[in-house]
Amino acid sequence: MGVERPVLGYGREVRTELGKTSWVDLDPAWLDAAEADTILAALMEEQPWAARPIKVFGKEVMQPRLVAWCGDLPYRYSGQVLEPVPFTPTLDALNRRVSEHVGVPFNHVLLNRYRDGQDNMGMHADDERELGREPIIAALSLGVTRKFVLRHKRRRRWRKHLQLTHGSLMVMGGACQHEFHHGVPKQVSVTTERINVTFRRIVAPR
Repeated sequence: MGVERPVLGYGREVRTELGKTSWVDLDPAWLDAAEADTILAALMEEQPWAARPIKVFGKEVMQPRLVAWCGDLPYRYSGQVLEPVPFTPTLDALNRRVSEHVGVPFNHVLLNRYRDGQDNMGMHADDERELGREPIIAALSLGVTRKFVLRHKRRRRWRKHLQLTHGSLMVMGGACQHEFHHGVPKQVSVTTERINVTFRRIVAPR
């Protein structure tokens, strides 16, 4: 079974029930603007940002964004393997803080850097075997506000849109990764950058 986590009740965190077994919590101001600015600048400077290929329908294509990561164990997704990389001081402190807040000992952080509205994330689910059953995934958004889309895997017309603001923390739990896809679509009107910092717990590396 997945980890049961109650709504924390800080007054800003709102839970969206996605049916009987899936949920998303969103705190639109988990970090205040000044602290979010500081962390964004540090991550821009510290991380070895790179474009990497992924497999889509059996073909290798370049990801439409830049990526970086830190973690104790390898993480395999979309035909690539992210080998272990030591945590930087900024990410180590941030990982400890998010882990305590959510109640999950996260051990892997994946960062996606969207340079403008052309950079995007296709619809997918974080349902790799390494993440275990009903994983809890946390995501900290830094920079320009971007649209986040949830779509039911079977009822394709079912969609939910969230706005991920600077300093917001989103947590997906229950059966969310097994019942829903999620993604960040293109937004041609967006001209500035955003970093999404995603926290996972790898429990069964292959």
